Amino acid sequence: MNVSVEQLAPCKVLIKIEVDAASVEKAFDEATAEIQKKARITGFRPGKAPAYMIARAFGGDIQHEARRKLIAASYNAALKEHNIQPLSQPEVEEIQFGRGQPYSYAVTLETEPRFDLPEYKGIPVEVEIREVTPQDIERALLALRDQRAEFQDVSRPAASGDYVVVHYTGTCEGKPITDHSPTARGLTEQKNFWLKMESAHFIPGFTDQLLGASAGEKRTVTVTFPADFVVPVVAGKQGVYEVELLQVKERHLPELTDAFASQFGVDTLDALLDGVRGDLENELKHKRVTSIRNQIIQTLLSRVQCDLPDGIVEHETRSVVRDIVSRNQGRGLTKQDLQEHKDEIFAAANTSAKDRVKAALILNRIADREGIRIKQEEVLQAVAMIAQRQNERPEKLLRAMQQDGRLSSLSEQILTSRVLDYLQLQALISEVPARPQPAPAP
Repeated sequence: MNVSVEQLAPCKVLIKIEVDAASVEKAFDEATAEIQKKARITGFRPGKAPAYMIARAFGGDIQHEARRKLIAASYNAALKEHNIQPLSQPEVEEIQFGRGQPYSYAVTLETEPRFDLPEYKGIPVEVEIREVTPQDIERALLALRDQRAEFQDVSRPAASGDYVVVHYTGTCEGKPITDHSPTARGLTEQKNFWLKMESAHFIPGFTDQLLGASAGEKRTVTVTFPADFVVPVVAGKQGVYEVELLQVKERHLPELTDAFASQFGVDTLDALLDGVRGDLENELKHKRVTSIRNQIIQTLLSRVQCDLPDGIVEHETRSVVRDIVSRNQGRGLTKQDLQEHKDEIFAAANTSAKDRVKAALILNRIADREGIRIKQEEVLQAVAMIAQRQNERPEKLLRAMQQDGRLSSLSEQILTSRVLDYLQLQALISEVPARPQPAPAP
């Protein structure tokens, strides 16, 4: 077998492989024999038809199997001979293939970059000393009370902290805002729109100009759209709104009683307080672990300088872009809004993708050095937990995840978590005073 390797890019190679004619003949013979055992040809018992008839009847199948055998053996041997660590599926280009002649083909693939592992034990990490405080519990209870708040109509003028229901139409430079951005219909006109009477709510300064207004009153509101406004085409410009105030509503929070607690599945207020405290403690533990892991990863990233495989980075960038788009659409941004920010989104996604790919390479290398492995049982347990959350049968979900590649991703996530567990145990963790937390809003 002859092998030549050409470096196309820092993490991309072209491998040319030629397998001798004798090996090709052997592969054809083996493929013929395997098919012969199962072939059914009229006049012959299974497995008894002569080879020449098998070759004539199943020539295409024999060629396919012979090619598969030759590539599997020669490709893996070439990787081992030249110490190549592939990161992508090979792109195979056939040069010459046929019985009685050498088999030549070329493979293009991305490879793992070469870098030395930095020191990864004893990474310094700082974590804040945080405990659940009465203020934390007060904030959490306020959030629960806010979920059950009632709104009552009042006949007085609107005041800070109230909610108002309005109709409005908006213009910018004398034109409806949809003339500037066709998808910004919600900024141009709304019916029965709820506004919280806070200066920063909606468009900064909008609600300030409704203070003192009563139900049935109409006002003209003038605003300046912020420089970083969600609709860039009107950012920094002046908007004019004709507003009709329909209702003024006062928010009433429920009292903290056993009856209130029962709405959250417990019998008493004390039980609710215990549950809130437990949830907050678990949240602090999660934040602590997340902070430690993020600091470890950032330190490792700063200690390794290496080239990255372009194709892997491009694939990861697309994944990050999808995540960013999904999150922003959940916040109400339209496709046009996102299109207008596509360059910034792509740049941010590409930076994040490079860090993800680099971190994965480093953590996988550490796993190899330390012999960290995951068992099949761990993956199956994780699948079972996902199936339970999604109310699916584990066997059905497992098959689906095997087919669409999610099982491989899940295995990688579990391995990454195991490596980070190990690095966390090895880290030099120092505790620092927590930063002051803001007081809960009324």
